[in-house]
Amino acid sequence: MANLSKIYLYRMTHIENVPHLLAHGITHRDSAQANPNYIPIGDASLITTRNSFLLENGRQLGDYIPFYFGARMPMLYVIQNGFNGVPSLNAEQIVYCVSSVAKVLEAAVDFVFTDGHAVDTFSTQYTKADIGRLAELLDFKAIKARYWKDDTDLDLKRRKEAEFLVSGDLPVSAILGFIVFNENAKNRLLAVGLPDKQIHINSNAYF
Repeated sequence: MANLSKIYLYRMTHIENVPHLLAHGITHRDSAQANPNYIPIGDASLITTRNSFLLENGRQLGDYIPFYFGARMPMLYVIQNGFNGVPSLNAEQIVYCVSSVAKVLEAAVDFVFTDGHAVDTFSTQYTKADIGRLAELLDFKAIKARYWKDDTDLDLKRRKEAEFLVSGDLPVSAILGFIVFNENAKNRLLAVGLPDKQIHINSNAYF
């Protein structure tokens, strides 16, 4: 079985949401601990679609907190460029909150994972019972691909966007650290009390 502590989970968020994450962990919008001043960065129309999308277990996709298995996803490209009616943000305003599959297991919360974008009908949904096979069920070469347009592989984008969906809040202890675009972003996180060792600058995780 793969080392689940080395299979990282990435959640993109606005840098101004970080203080709440440090105080309350990663919370669902319906949680009692939800951030009342949360700044969304996603595609509102896609969020609406996800909220009404039924998973095979009968629950709505919007009931879960979504994570990716990698960085530099198509959604980030949309957010940075302001496509599909999404307000554009510069890379400095976007941070990755990083956890791992092992940390989610430690938190004892339920989850579902998919081998592609969760709302794509070609994607397969898996449960905690399948976690031991995660490394073989997902295409990590696609997930880590820098680009997703390939005329010889029209399914690449779907597989790259495989998701890990967490049911319920994740505690602060499940957060391994944050990835930021540059030194300015790092300094902003240092200013809100995040230890230096938990902040990693990686401009290659952005467009």
